Amino acid sequence: MSNHSDHTCCGHLPRRTFLADIGMGFTGLALGSMLQSDGIAAGNPSGRPQFAPRAKSVMWIFLSGGYSHLETFDPKPALNKYAGKTFDKTPFENPIHSPLHAKRFRSVAAEEINVRDVYPTIYPLQVGFKQVGECGVEMTDWWPNLAECADDICFIRNMWTTDNDHAAENQIHTGRHRLDDPEPSIGAWVHYGLGTLNENLPKFVVIGGPTRTDTRQSIDSKYLGPQHAGVPLALDPNNPLPFGRRREGQSEAAQRREYELIDNLNELAAVEYPHDPELRARIHSYELAFRMQRAVPEALDFSTETPATQSLYGLDNDATKQAGERLLAARRMVERGVRFVQVFPSPYGVWDSHQKLKENHTRLCAGMDLPVAGLMKDLKQRGLLEDTVVVFCTEFGRTPGLEQRAGGMDGRDHHPNGFTVWMAGAGLKRGYVHGETDELGYHALGEGHYVTDLHATVLHLLGVDGRTLEVPGRKRLDIDHGKVMTDILA
Repeated sequence: MSNHSDHTCCGHLPRRTFLADIGMGFTGLALGSMLQSDGIAAGNPSGRPQFAPRAKSVMWIFLSGGYSHLETFDPKPALNKYAGKTFDKTPFENPIHSPLHAKRFRSVAAEEINVRDVYPTIYPLQVGFKQVGECGVEMTDWWPNLAECADDICFIRNMWTTDNDHAAENQIHTGRHRLDDPEPSIGAWVHYGLGTLNENLPKFVVIGGPTRTDTRQSIDSKYLGPQHAGVPLALDPNNPLPFGRRREGQSEAAQRREYELIDNLNELAAVEYPHDPELRARIHSYELAFRMQRAVPEALDFSTETPATQSLYGLDNDATKQAGERLLAARRMVERGVRFVQVFPSPYGVWDSHQKLKENHTRLCAGMDLPVAGLMKDLKQRGLLEDTVVVFCTEFGRTPGLEQRAGGMDGRDHHPNGFTVWMAGAGLKRGYVHGETDELGYHALGEGHYVTDLHATVLHLLGVDGRTLEVPGRKRLDIDHGKVMTDILA
């Protein structure tokens, strides 16, 4: 007697598989709708730190558009002294002729307009600056509240990247130029390499972004699988994520039974597809989705915060409310054990000050200064700064020279050759300045730090050696791994 269960059906699939697929039909439809709406499925590789971690969580704050390092955290008095002069009329080496320019710059613009970072006429600083804190670091006057936190911050002034356009927003998160095959984002690698601290919340949460479809890479997991991608949340406790509420009239017990049925069907299918990672991600996504229905709204309910705390983040002022709400939500997520929180506190590209830099940065810094300072003070007073890493970054800096395209008179262009980010918190030196740019703020001096050095340092602080995070068949380049910035470690 033949075993019909081992025969093919319609010449394609084993009968057991075919029947299992029929049984999964309605489940697959429901799941497909769920995954298609928010683009992810949560998973859990149950990873552990490889060595003693200094931090439990990361709060990654990204300002889209490229803030000027010169008018924020790396002011250069030489720009005022030699304002209006060309680079070759100063006593300094002409930075355009430096070998660092060709080494680090990878333009994709047409040659006739390929002047993106080589404007030769020096543009003066658009704001004053002074030394702040006991550490004496120079910061511009647009950051009076954050200046009060300077002694808790580690400034990294020698960052560089290679993309001279806004694909650099993806590059700082993935380490890959837009002409190269994309890599998973830093948040996805953290998700892939570490276990959860809270079974009721995703390990990788995104607040305020991604800002456009073409910046999805900044939270994507690519070949790691959808379960490791970031989960975007809306700051509405009544509807924080798609399919995050029970249907009207459905009780919690009824929904629990529905999820149990789906889980049982998924497990039956797992017998037929024991090595299907997508299926395992689907099973876990339903389990997590059910638990998130309570945990996420509670985490995003600011009514439990005191008026003093809400004021600390600027929630009582229209100019600071958006950034304040997103940063406060990030603190509440970290407080509840989320591993990686990626925050977009301002809209896409708003820091991109090709023109009217003084006007734009005055307004934008005023909207960001109080909330981010409030976050730092709040983390410190709650003891969260002892096990949280804060990263404050952008995609590139701005040119020391005046942008002259289209008759420009008051702005700076994109500048990937040298810029500043800062970090704070667990395992990091405080009140410290690492690295430098040249006298005009053009090049990151020495080897500098490509963006994946930032990734390697974050992973190291979490107790993970980034070089061990490999996937069979996916060989990463040496630059993808980056190097830990050992000088900034406490």
